[in-house]
Formats: sequence, structure tokens, C-alpha cells
Amino acid sequence: MTKEESLLAELLQEEEELQFASFSNDTALHIGMAIVKRAQSDGKAVTVDINRGRQQLFHYACSGTSADNDDWAARKARIVERFGRSSYYLEVELSASGRTIAERYFLDPAEYAPYNGAFPIRVRGAGIIGTIAVSGLPGDQDHRLIASVLRAYLAGER
Repeated sequence: MTKEESLLAELLQEEEELQFASFSNDTALHIGMAIVKRAQSDGKAVTVDINRGRQQLFHYACSGTSADNDDWAARKARIVERFGRSSYYLEVELSASGRTIAERYFLDPAEYAPYNGAFPIRVRGAGIIGTIAVSGLPGDQDHRLIASVLRAYLAGER
């Protein structure tokens, strides 16, 4: 198994693991605030956007972010909406294929950003109902921030 195949399998497992029994506006608020607090405690500046369908439930931009981060978050979230996978999954898949999103899927990179930082909100029995997107951190840290907060939140829910 290649490094990319191993990471893709890990990301699929993570998406399977990090599912909700239910998801409300209050859930979005709690998760959004937890992401912001975690980033701030680490001295990081991020933009966080949580949507259920087309409704924005939570948005916050830390000092030090810009409108560019809003755009990145929206472009990453479109990946989740289109493909039903985290944007990090698509980033790794495209990297492994050696192709861009325009080459492989004929999608405009100005509208779709296949880079880590957007995660599907899955509710057991209902499927994907929304997205959580973070922008502002280097490498795979946007994705890792979302996953770690979801893991902690869902552990407390059980």
C-alpha cells in the first residue's frame, strides 16, 4: 500500500468515525466555538464556517485572517458538497493521480479548492447534512484541527 493509499484509507475511517447522532444549530455553535478556542489557545488565526445545507449556522474570523480565508473556506466546502468527502481526501487523491481538479473533474479551481480544511457533517441515518470548513493554517493543520475538535465533542456526546 502506498503512502497516499494509506492516508486515503485513514481519512475514510475518520469520516466514518466522526458522525453525529443529531446536529442542531446549538451543535454548530459549540463546535465552532471549540475550534476557535483551540486555535486561539495555540496562538493561531483561523476562519471557521459551519453550514447545514445552504444555511450558515456559524462563522467567525479570528484577528489576523482576511476575506481570502472566507473564500478559501467556501471553496473547500464546495468540494465536500460535490464529492461527499473531506477536502483533504480530494487533495490526497488528486496528488496521487498527478492531476489537478480541472484536469480530472473539469471543475474551476476558482470555485473548488481541493485542499485540506473542509469536513462533512454526517448524521447517522441521514448522511451528509452540511460542512465544517477552516482556513488559515499551514499543511494539513486545518483538517487536523477540525478532526480533533470533532473527536473530543463526539466523545463527550457518547
